[in-house]
Amino acid sequence: MKPTLIAQLLQTLAPWRSAPAWHIAFSGGLDSTVLLHLLVTLAKTETLPPLNAVHVHHGLQAAADAWPSHCQSVCDSLGVPLRILRVQVQPGASLERAAREARYQAFAEVTGVGEVLFTGQHRDDQAETLLFRLLRGAGVRGVAAMPAQRPLAGGYLVRPLLEVPRVELEAYAQEHPLKWIEDPSNADSRFSRNYLRHKVFPALTQRWPQAVSSLARTAEHLNEAQGLLDELARMDLHAADRPSPFPWLHVPSLALAPLRELSDARQRNALRHWLTPLTRLPDSDHWASWLSLRDAKRDAQPVWRLADGELHRSGERLWWLPATWSEFSDATVSWPDQQNPLELPGNGQLKLMGNALEGPLQVRYRQGGEVIEVPGRGRRDLKRLLNESGLPGFVRGRLPLLYRGEQLLGVPSIAGRWAVPSEGWQLHWMPQSCDQGLS
Repeated sequence: MKPTLIAQLLQTLAPWRSAPAWHIAFSGGLDSTVLLHLLVTLAKTETLPPLNAVHVHHGLQAAADAWPSHCQSVCDSLGVPLRILRVQVQPGASLERAAREARYQAFAEVTGVGEVLFTGQHRDDQAETLLFRLLRGAGVRGVAAMPAQRPLAGGYLVRPLLEVPRVELEAYAQEHPLKWIEDPSNADSRFSRNYLRHKVFPALTQRWPQAVSSLARTAEHLNEAQGLLDELARMDLHAADRPSPFPWLHVPSLALAPLRELSDARQRNALRHWLTPLTRLPDSDHWASWLSLRDAKRDAQPVWRLADGELHRSGERLWWLPATWSEFSDATVSWPDQQNPLELPGNGQLKLMGNALEGPLQVRYRQGGEVIEVPGRGRRDLKRLLNESGLPGFVRGRLPLLYRGEQLLGVPSIAGRWAVPSEGWQLHWMPQSCDQGLS
């Protein structure tokens, strides 16, 4: 015998019953209205975490101005606190995507550590998502569609109705008689998802009555396949996660040699896994840039520019630089008090260790042609010293140089390559994003 909807939900919610709080994304539509009613009903007989509702107001259509008051009325009748969050949707090519990003950003802001946010997507939504992403040419991760749970801020986003068809939600709403909002935009077939819902799926289900459940099941299979690909990626990345020769340079990096030993497909799989938390990934056509970076000459310093930063190759190593990396000032900075660290705008902190120096002192950045006195070696060209050190090119422009007048007094030494100055002092640089410094 098939379990009732409320019994099915109770079983699904079992892993989350010890959470500090439950939030529900409450649009006022059918799905979230049913989910809210189910949760309130469960709370009458079960000990559950505190429940509150969150309504995100996008302000994209006039009809939406009445929805917050409707949601407040529903929540008041059920005894559930409601938060109404107003967001700004950034204009762009896809209004649907921009609204979704604004909505989930708002959800992330209200979800505390260990807390759970529930959304009302159901099995029909899962099937629509799969077909929509297939038509866009998504890979396995994309067509695996919506996971039943995923991290969100310090907590989790959970979709407890993913295995429930919409028709069951409609039946429950009629049985209890619930009132919900019908979004006028849901009937507009100019939006891709609405076109699938109103034009494509009726034709599919007329020919194949089990089309929705079959597509949802396919999404589950693909999700399992993606899990296996993630396991393989973690194995491959473990081999490439070798210590950096510059441990003070705390940016994500990988050794290239272990990746070269893999097939092209496994290289892409490992890099997708590594880059996913760092940047939006390119489509298949743009992965040719990875081959260009990988196969460039050894003395080259190739760069692969991605949506949220750059992947550099230097010293047979891959380095990820976020878009914010270049946001620092290379203006000259005076250092009037050597006893205190010098804050470098956008570039961390510089300390003078050991004996004090006669001033006035300044910190400048490379212009080219700099020469420095190296104990035991005489005057040496700074560029040549940096080449000997193997310091990645993207760091060299940020390397703080200590001057007195026009005399270059010192540079933070690189990985022990240069001797400590004989005068008994040294520079210690802690770049902005680093856990450790460079002396």
